[in-house]
Amino acid sequence: MPQTKLEARKALGTTGLQVSPLCLGGNVFGWTADEATSFAVLDAFVDNGGNFIDTADVYSSWVPGNRGGESETLIGKWLKSRGARERIVIATKVGSQTELGKGLSREHIQRSVEASLRRLQVDVIDLYYAHYEDLGTPVEETMAAFDALVRSGKVRALGTSNHSPQRLTESLEVSRRNNLARYAVLQPHYNLVERKDFESSLRGICEREGLVVAPYFALASGFLTGKYRKDQPPPKSARAEGVLKQYGNARGWAVIDALDAVTRRHPGANFAQVALAWLAAQPTIVAPIASATSASQTQELLGAFTLQLTEEDLRTLDVASSREA
Repeated sequence: MPQTKLEARKALGTTGLQVSPLCLGGNVFGWTADEATSFAVLDAFVDNGGNFIDTADVYSSWVPGNRGGESETLIGKWLKSRGARERIVIATKVGSQTELGKGLSREHIQRSVEASLRRLQVDVIDLYYAHYEDLGTPVEETMAAFDALVRSGKVRALGTSNHSPQRLTESLEVSRRNNLARYAVLQPHYNLVERKDFESSLRGICEREGLVVAPYFALASGFLTGKYRKDQPPPKSARAEGVLKQYGNARGWAVIDALDAVTRRHPGANFAQVALAWLAAQPTIVAPIASATSASQTQELLGAFTLQLTEEDLRTLDVASSREA
């Protein structure tokens, strides 16, 4: 079985930050992982060499009874209880609908960053993402607001997620033209069964502009973990029906077959490790984002980054994932 201890650090593009090759997704904290489980997952991640954690101000407002900010709050409690702040690179996001509103206006960004800092119990956010593009706010206003956060020391670096190629290009140009802090990291939806949108245009922009990429849904909401098989009942999960509806097609099942073939070539490896190793091998990728709901799952995910895929393995996965859905 691949080793799980992560010793290596990778440069997070031009940010000056050094991160583990796996970013732990915080979207499950306060949702499918309660406080005790979240702490166990975070402990396992850090104890095995991880240092890069991703969350958002909106996580997990979709859960009945939640208000948003639950994930940040749990991470903040964990950071304080473990005295771990100096060892961790924290990424969070602004722009989704929360109690404070939504969008990327100057006022909303200013209010939201203060709320995130309080919940996380930190003085500075290492990486602050624009969660979604806001076509109702001028790019100049958004980038000036982000620049002010960097200059004030509340944010170290900027990233963006769920932006069209046009909006991303415009944002980078506005920063360049006005000597403002610029996006250094892109967080797109990208995995073995979701390749087209990123590879067709966004990757080229990242290569040209020097952005690095931390893709979310790296395991396609669990579809790429081996829990879903064509002729077997789906797992008992809150999101199983939606996952099958999205990925239970010709391409999805071809990818599952390919993962099966590749894992057989690497005794001890599992589907999730192979899927993450493929993603990590793609151009511009610095750290795939994946979430876990147990300490053992966390250790398994980390094993992907000591797994060496061969050229044959990569071809097998590329061919299957290039099929029409």
